[in-house]
Amino acid sequence: MTTRPAPRRPGGDALRRIGHPVPADDLADASPHAFPDGGLWRTELPSVEGPEALGVVLAESARLDVPVHRVSQGSGVWMLTDAEITEMVDACAERSVELCLFTGPRGTWDTGAATRTDSGGAGLRARGHDALAGCVEDALRAADLGVRCLLVADEGVLWTLHRLRAEGVLPSDTTFKVSALIGPVNPAAFAVHERLGADSLNVPSDLTLAHLTEIRRVSRAPMDLYVEAPDDLGGYVRMYEAAELIRRGAPLYLKFGLSRAAGIYPYGAHLRDQALATARERVRRGRLVLDLLARLGADGGMSPLGSRHPGELRRFPVTDEADSSTPAVEALRSS
Repeated sequence: MTTRPAPRRPGGDALRRIGHPVPADDLADASPHAFPDGGLWRTELPSVEGPEALGVVLAESARLDVPVHRVSQGSGVWMLTDAEITEMVDACAERSVELCLFTGPRGTWDTGAATRTDSGGAGLRARGHDALAGCVEDALRAADLGVRCLLVADEGVLWTLHRLRAEGVLPSDTTFKVSALIGPVNPAAFAVHERLGADSLNVPSDLTLAHLTEIRRVSRAPMDLYVEAPDDLGGYVRMYEAAELIRRGAPLYLKFGLSRAAGIYPYGAHLRDQALATARERVRRGRLVLDLLARLGADGGMSPLGSRHPGELRRFPVTDEADSSTPAVEALRSS
């Protein structure tokens, strides 16, 4: 395993001056992995729900000098018109920013009541064939309009889309990002999602630093983590851990979320003011994180802007001839 120098610990020098013990870094905890471009971390702005919010993010990131590798949207492909998707694709291409759109239908907006019980039921997962098919339809439509990153919240949807990618129905350079709401919480689950076709996995924001190290011992797949999480994901603010999150979790997308903000999914014009205000503040939060990394000497190792590929990942073999030659897949292949 290769090792990397540890960043300066927050407050470490001052605490040593007064004789207060500072925990020693274990170099074996550092991730040995990186993105294929050699970078250790990239940035992501989530909850960018349409062209107008995207315009705010791009303008504010330029004003505050916040590098953006990826923007993601949470309401779903089905909540955007073709013209809106095309506008977002073009704007992101102009700035070399990756655009990631969520595939729709999902259980939290479905007819099942279990998602509103204390247990949460099946959560965001696609319930039944029709919901799965709707996610496939979203993926095909988005790909036709130039989108090359899709956000998924169901293991079956992930495997299905991966098979469609392997069959050439979806473009080979399409990448799949796993939602935080089904994110794996242990190394075995993380490895399974990678093998199902995930190119980027959003792990829950309450995983400890030790958990990240455990995951990195079994997988090199890129990890996404909210440095600040929205309230429905716990509302955690982990800015002071950002350097250590990179050291342990690389290759890692730092996600600049926002706590104490009401949810905006599914987004519509009735939520416009809130969506634009929170988009602007997410960029500012990103600036705060980047400034902190610089003060700790941990701002090096960022992937070049425009980078999006995850590198070579491990997959389950797609060898089931009966499944891969079904009439549905054949029809999609020939369309």
